[in-house]
Amino acid sequence: MIDYREAGAADWPALDAMARASWTETFAHSCSAEDLALYLATAFGPDGQLRRDLADPTVRFRLALDGEAVAGYAKLTPATLDEVPTAPSDRQLAQLYVLRAWQGAGVAATLMDWAIATARGHGAEALLLTVWEENARALRFYTRYGFSHVGDHAFPVGNQIDRDLIMRLPL
Repeated sequence: MIDYREAGAADWPALDAMARASWTETFAHSCSAEDLALYLATAFGPDGQLRRDLADPTVRFRLALDGEAVAGYAKLTPATLDEVPTAPSDRQLAQLYVLRAWQGAGVAATLMDWAIATARGHGAEALLLTVWEENARALRFYTRYGFSHVGDHAFPVGNQIDRDLIMRLPL
């Protein structure tokens, strides 16, 4: 059974390990080993963005736990996309990661429902996200929720620049 709760600073080691594993299993095939190492070093680890975000009071995390194992999580931030217009109250689903072992079990849907409800509760006019243009599974999932493509975002993976689609859900 999956339990859901907010994440705190004490969750960082398990969350960081899970996020690193999820990113690697989903995207490592799309970049060189060097670019993968560069990306992982900036996104995760003791000096990574994930740890800084856990300490940021404007960022909210929701964990999906199977016992002590982190099966997935969602990270909700203020909207930070310069490529599209946003309202000050808009929120961005900065990450929605679910390890393969729990994909298809409703974890992503529960985390998405939390993100939408939390953004609405904040008074957001829209929920935005970015998704790699070649992540077909995620694109289908977001489209089912009513997100639509509104712009493009350059996403650096080490020295490689990927095209992410900016998607928006009016709230």
